[in-house]
Amino acid sequence: MLPAADQTSLLDDLIQSEERRFLERAPKAGVFAELASRNLPGGVTSSWQISRPRPVWIDRGQGSKVWDVDGNQYIDYHGGYGAMLAGHAHPAIVAAVTERVRKGTHFSQPTPDVIDVVEELVDRYQQPLWRFGNSGTEATMDAVHLMRAVTGRDYIIKFEGAYHGHHDAAMVSVWNEDGLGPEHRPTPVAAGTGIPQAMVDLTLVATFNDLTLVEGLFQEHPGQVAGVIVEPILQNCGVLIPEDGFISGLREITRRHDALLTFDEVKTGLTVGRGGATRFFDVVPDIVCLAKALGGGLPISAIGGSEEVMGAITDGTYEQVGTFNGNPLSMAAAKAMLTEVMVADTYVHLKGLQAKMRAGAEDVIRRHRLDAHVATAGAKGSVIYSSEPMRTYRDFLRIDGRYAQAAWLYQYNRGVFLPPWGKGEQWLISVQHDTSDIDRYLETLDEFAATIAG
Repeated sequence: MLPAADQTSLLDDLIQSEERRFLERAPKAGVFAELASRNLPGGVTSSWQISRPRPVWIDRGQGSKVWDVDGNQYIDYHGGYGAMLAGHAHPAIVAAVTERVRKGTHFSQPTPDVIDVVEELVDRYQQPLWRFGNSGTEATMDAVHLMRAVTGRDYIIKFEGAYHGHHDAAMVSVWNEDGLGPEHRPTPVAAGTGIPQAMVDLTLVATFNDLTLVEGLFQEHPGQVAGVIVEPILQNCGVLIPEDGFISGLREITRRHDALLTFDEVKTGLTVGRGGATRFFDVVPDIVCLAKALGGGLPISAIGGSEEVMGAITDGTYEQVGTFNGNPLSMAAAKAMLTEVMVADTYVHLKGLQAKMRAGAEDVIRRHRLDAHVATAGAKGSVIYSSEPMRTYRDFLRIDGRYAQAAWLYQYNRGVFLPPWGKGEQWLISVQHDTSDIDRYLETLDEFAATIAG
C-alpha cells in the first residue's frame, strides 16, 4: 500500500475522475435528472435515491442484470436494497402476479393466497400468528406499538447505528456522528429533524454486542422497559455479525425482566436462510418483522408473534390496520416467493455463489495488501475497508468512507452496480446470479484494488 498521504491524494483524485466518467456515460440520465428536479425534492422519489454525483436512472431489469436509461448494462448487486433476492422478472413471480392482476388488484379484503403465505411463515419463523403491511417501517412501527400495548410500558431499547424504519420511535441514534456521548454509554440522538425530543427520550440506546449495558438499562428503568428491538445481524453499517451468545443473551435478559424481544428481519428474513436469523441463531423472539425480499419486488411487510403478543390484536387491545395490508398482488408474489423461489435448492445455490464471492474478495485483499476484510451473511455481504472486524457502530464510524465511495464509482463505471451509499451498504446475490456474475465482480474489485494500491 502507498503511504497514508499518497493514499489520501490518490483516493480523492480517483473519486473525481470516476465521477466525471459516471456523468459522461449517461447523458440521457442527466436530462431525466433535470426534469425530475423541477417537481421532485432532490429530483428523486426517496432521499435514499440521492447519490453522488447524480442519481442512477434505471430503465429495466432481467435476471441478474439491469439497464440504465442510457442503455448501459450492469450486473445488479444493489438488488433494491435487498428486496430483489429473486432477481428481476423471475418467471415464478411474473406468472403469479400476471394471473392475479387479471382477477383484480385490490379489495381491502383477504384473498386465498394469504393462507398459503401464512402457513409458510409459521413454519419458517416459529411464530403462530401473523399480520401484513406494506413496508419494513410499518412492520417495526407495529412491533413497537405491540410491545408497549402488551406490557403497558413506555420505554424501548434499540442499538446504536441500527435502522428500523423512519417512524419516530426508531429514528434515534441511526446515522448520527455528533452528540453520541461516551462509547460505553451512548446518548440517544434524534436521527434528523422532525422527531420530538419526547419520543427520543422514550428510546434507550445500547451498544451492539454489549449485554452488560442492556442489563444496566433495564436496572435503571425497573418495570418501565417494554422491550428490545434488534436487527440480529446489523446491516446499515456494512455487515456487523453479533458475537457468540449476544442474541441468546438478549432473549434471556428480556425474559428475566418480563419484557419483549423483537427481531427486525426486514433485511435478514429471507436472505440469511429459510428461517432467517431466527433459525440461524436458534433463538425465537416474541415478534418477527419481515419485508423487502418477501414480496419478490412488490411492496409488502409481515409481522409475526406469539399468542400472547398477537392476542392484543385479536382482542382489539391494539388495532393493526392498513388499507393495502394483504394486497392481492403482494400476496400472490409472496406465495410464489416462499413456495417456488426460495426453496431448499435455491439456498444451496446461493451458498455456493457466496462462498466463491467471499473467497475471491479475500484473495484480492490479500494479494494487494488492502486494509480491508469481508463480512457475509447468507446472500448479503460487504468489503469493509478496515483490517479489523467491526464489533460496534463506533468501529464503523472510524472507517474512511472514501474507499467504499471510490469502489462504488469504479465498479459502477465498469458494469457492476452496488448500492450507492458507500461503506454502509452490502451486496446482494440474487437467485438468478451465476458464477460468471461473481467473476465479473471480482475482476472489477481486483482492478480497483490494484489502482488504489499504487
